[in-house]
Amino acid sequence: MKKPNYLRLSSQLSVLTLAACLAGCADMSGIAPHAKLTDPNALDAGSEIKKASQAAANWPHTNWWSAYGDAQLDQLEERAVTGNPTVRMAADRIEEAAAAAGVVHADGLPQVGARVATSPIRYSEQDFIPPPFAGNTTWTNSAFVSASYDLDVWGKNSKAEAGALDNVHASEADAQEARLALQSLVVRTYVEFALQYELRDMEQGTLEQQEKILGIANQRRTIGLGTQLEVAQAEAPIPAMQSRLKQIGERIDSLRHQLAALLGAGPGAGETIARPTLNPLEQIALPSSLPADLIGRRPDVLASRWRVEAMARGIDVAKTRFYPNIDLSAMLGFQSLGFSHFLTNRSLMDGITPAISLPIFEGGKLRSNLGVQTARYDEAVERYNQVVVDAMRSVADQVSTWRSLEQQKQDTQRAVELAQRSYDLALRGFKSGLTDYLSVLTAQVNLLNQQQNDARVRYGLLSAYAGLVQAIGGGIDPDHNRASQLSPSEGSQHVQ
Repeated sequence: MKKPNYLRLSSQLSVLTLAACLAGCADMSGIAPHAKLTDPNALDAGSEIKKASQAAANWPHTNWWSAYGDAQLDQLEERAVTGNPTVRMAADRIEEAAAAAGVVHADGLPQVGARVATSPIRYSEQDFIPPPFAGNTTWTNSAFVSASYDLDVWGKNSKAEAGALDNVHASEADAQEARLALQSLVVRTYVEFALQYELRDMEQGTLEQQEKILGIANQRRTIGLGTQLEVAQAEAPIPAMQSRLKQIGERIDSLRHQLAALLGAGPGAGETIARPTLNPLEQIALPSSLPADLIGRRPDVLASRWRVEAMARGIDVAKTRFYPNIDLSAMLGFQSLGFSHFLTNRSLMDGITPAISLPIFEGGKLRSNLGVQTARYDEAVERYNQVVVDAMRSVADQVSTWRSLEQQKQDTQRAVELAQRSYDLALRGFKSGLTDYLSVLTAQVNLLNQQQNDARVRYGLLSAYAGLVQAIGGGIDPDHNRASQLSPSEGSQHVQ
């Protein structure tokens, strides 16, 4: 076997290295990112967040909805996470990003291939092919193994792979955000489902009271204390009440269908969902580590930060294109005319070829590409900044909502007590003939309104808790090691 000329290879590499140094003068000046990452701790958290964070409190657990004490809700949450198509699509996007990262990783590895070919060819008698092949049809045979390797002197492949892995992390954070949004939506829908049942009870109770009042009006008319007008007035609200009950029943059915859809099931799955049994929640308090932990807890903030990292790697890759690319290729195999000497030393071919590509005249293409990557980085940074600002606003909004509902609850409960007293007095006076029916009707309508307002405030508090948990980024496993939490490095700052 013929030995390769290592002295010649060494000379070739020396020439290529010198050419690489000379070609490293491509101009990339004047192109640099200008956007800066916002530090959440530098933002004014506002009085709402500061007040709520003063009390000692821990992050909610991963299954934070268990605070409602409803076993059926626990089951619905479990079914939703495994069956909802949106969550499954988010998982598919993780697989897609991981596969794309695998492609980028493979591009940086040595490439090895093999080729075997054999074909009959008639050679011209007027060409350089000698007899006996000239003028005859002869089989041309070849079998080669080839290999190539990009030396990645400037780290292009490693930086591209790092950017691809950043996109995988971003997809994982997106999937976490999809799960959290789904969990919160299931809770809110379930709370609304429970509210409609209570509103139905109130309407049903009011209807039964109205039917009793109608009986009293008939009795009063019979003994001469009342009139037919009072009877008609007592009977008139009943059809409207029956209509509202039907509307609430329709709303309950619709919420059953909505819950079934969140589970990724057909409407029939909602028919088995029973009336909720939700427990009231205690006073809430935010962890004192806000807003610092917000950037490490909210999935949308994490996803945006990972994409900033990916764009930073894109700038690094674009810069490496300003420098020469050096790679090695080699081949070993056999080639012959005819089969008599095929696969013998006489037909052996081999070679090692270092190659370099020099970016000399690119017509501004490299600078434009770097400009594109830089602009994308700036855009990703500003998007991250906006997500951080929106995250802080969302937490403040949810705390304000909770605090307002807590205060409203005291007012609505007092209003129900006063309305109930007014109704009892009006009904007692009507029974004894001291007041007319209009006083009873007015007091009855007011009582129903106050009861419904109180119910909406109480269930609003249950819904607000789900909104607050979503705003702070969801719950965590109490045994979870915070040091292993998914969070991007500070590496993207180097491009500044």
